[in-house]
Amino acid sequence: MIALADRFRLDGRTAVVTGGLGRLGPIWARVLCEAGARVAAVDLPGFPVPNSLADLQGDGALEVFGADVTSRESVDRMAVEVEERLGEVDILVNNAGIDAPPEATARTFTLADHDAGVFLRTLQVNVLSAFVCSQVFGSRMAQRGHGAIVNIGSLYASVSPDARLYEHLPADPPFLKPPAYGASKAALVNLTRYLATHWGPAGVRVNALSPGGVEGGQDPEFKRKFNERVPLGRMCAPEDLEGPLLFLASGASSYVTGVELLVDGGFTAW
Repeated sequence: MIALADRFRLDGRTAVVTGGLGRLGPIWARVLCEAGARVAAVDLPGFPVPNSLADLQGDGALEVFGADVTSRESVDRMAVEVEERLGEVDILVNNAGIDAPPEATARTFTLADHDAGVFLRTLQVNVLSAFVCSQVFGSRMAQRGHGAIVNIGSLYASVSPDARLYEHLPADPPFLKPPAYGASKAALVNLTRYLATHWGPAGVRVNALSPGGVEGGQDPEFKRKFNERVPLGRMCAPEDLEGPLLFLASGASSYVTGVELLVDGGFTAW
């Protein structure tokens, strides 16, 4: 029997993290590297590598690959490069996404004049990219009889954003969380269940990890109002996400598939 601590290890495995150079991507990339995996951080060509990943890139645990993850042709090319340099992919983290943080400088809109093109682009990046990458990597995992896919959702897959959290922001029109964001994350959770049931017999597990509001320099008034809505009384710290991601990506969750793991401090519990 494998010791419990060893079931969280990823030595000898290769992981792909889409949106790997953005806000949350480095969190997933680092925890996978620290568990022993070789990690491919995928982002748009030319996207700058954050300082937080410099040490991992320097010691060879992480390599950066450029691709448009909404394009099957681009993902196919990237997959060949990843497998040539790092080996067959065992873990896929579908993290690429478009969000709109509540900032005073954010571009705002009314619901009546919201650009349909912006709505569609959010669906393409947040949902279509996960489907395309799962097509490419998940199908290969199924052929080999094992693999883990983790789709990064959001608490807004389950509940609607509360516009009162943003009323203090000096914007005209008032700041609204884009409607496509929650819609795309809800679609991603349902896609998770679809892929889990489809590939389960082939040994591929597919789960969703849905963070709550992640601490990221938001203004004090927003944090105060948000924290009042959270049973644990605080926003999600980056380290709060590490254990849940590692659990879903590793053998520690070998009998878990088709679930949405909410890491939201209890926000959606009431």
